[in-house]
Amino acid sequence: MKSKPILIDLFCGCGGFSKGFEKAGFQIALGIDLWKDATITYQHNFPNAVALNQDITTVSGESLLEQLHGISANDIDVIIGGPPCQGFSLSGKRMLDDPRNKLYKSFVEIVGEIKPKVFVMENVPGLIRLFDGRVKDEVIRDFSSLGYNVEMQLLSADDYGVPQQRKRVFFVGLNKDKIHRSETFIFPFPTHGLNGTLPAPITCEQAISDLDFVPDDIALPEHIDYKLPPQSEYQKMMRTGSNTLCNHSITIHKERTKEIIAMVPDGGNYKDLPHELWQTRKVNIAWTRMNSQKPCFTIDTGHNHHFHYKENRVPSVRESARIQSFPDTFEFIGIKTSQLKQVGNAVPPILAQAVAKQIISLLEKED
Repeated sequence: MKSKPILIDLFCGCGGFSKGFEKAGFQIALGIDLWKDATITYQHNFPNAVALNQDITTVSGESLLEQLHGISANDIDVIIGGPPCQGFSLSGKRMLDDPRNKLYKSFVEIVGEIKPKVFVMENVPGLIRLFDGRVKDEVIRDFSSLGYNVEMQLLSADDYGVPQQRKRVFFVGLNKDKIHRSETFIFPFPTHGLNGTLPAPITCEQAISDLDFVPDDIALPEHIDYKLPPQSEYQKMMRTGSNTLCNHSITIHKERTKEIIAMVPDGGNYKDLPHELWQTRKVNIAWTRMNSQKPCFTIDTGHNHHFHYKENRVPSVRESARIQSFPDTFEFIGIKTSQLKQVGNAVPPILAQAVAKQIISLLEKED
């Protein structure tokens, strides 16, 4: 086996999926995404990789490999990615034949051209039920037709040490020409919280309490010193290799907004407010506070409806990144709204790492 197996990340975003695989021992060769802000962050955090800001429908497997000097298709061990599911449709034809599915089709075509040993496709849980499960079945058929043994499983991030209740579906395919045909991919067993027999899930407080020193009316510089020591093993892990804290400038709210947030208790929501305030925000997740003693609800892309468990403000980018399991060494580039969107759209690195470790073990066994 090479010193490190080599990976390409399609629809890479800012790099949460890649970061998890890197931590598991992969060499990240290339990431591609249409969103420029995300690829700038990706390049910043994976300086040895090629970061392409391109429309994936305009590239081929061959053109991607041309960007990787000295690396051929046979050198690519794994292709990962999460094609956006908004366009998935089944209009009486195969998904690959519907032009609305062109992003998914590009993912399939690139895997078919390069033929890595393994592919991993990640998506939202709703994909399983979409069109009564026909989309899920179509995904399995499309990759099976390329010569892959495909397994699918729904994973919850909090089961693997991520302080967040975030579910994602993963499809993993093993190339029958490059991986022993009898091999079946085994998804990682949960490490936290299963029936009380494993360590409890990581809570919001365990994830971010060392960042609670920020006043709610002062915007901080982009890089600052840590003001508090780590207060949990998770915080120690997140701070490994980081000398300063970045992306922790807070959002400064209007006084009336802070007054309303202050009425909501730890773990509460709009139902804890006086009834006349229920309609001040017309979404059912409005005025929701984190619960300090539980994993966080799914981090969104910065809509300002979710609040810190104690402070009267939305989480900072760094706090959201901690909830997503990004290490503090991972720096987000761009304006704050863009950074929050990058964090919210990402695959939690620790969840990705759990899947990646299983793949590493399988590749080592094959060699």
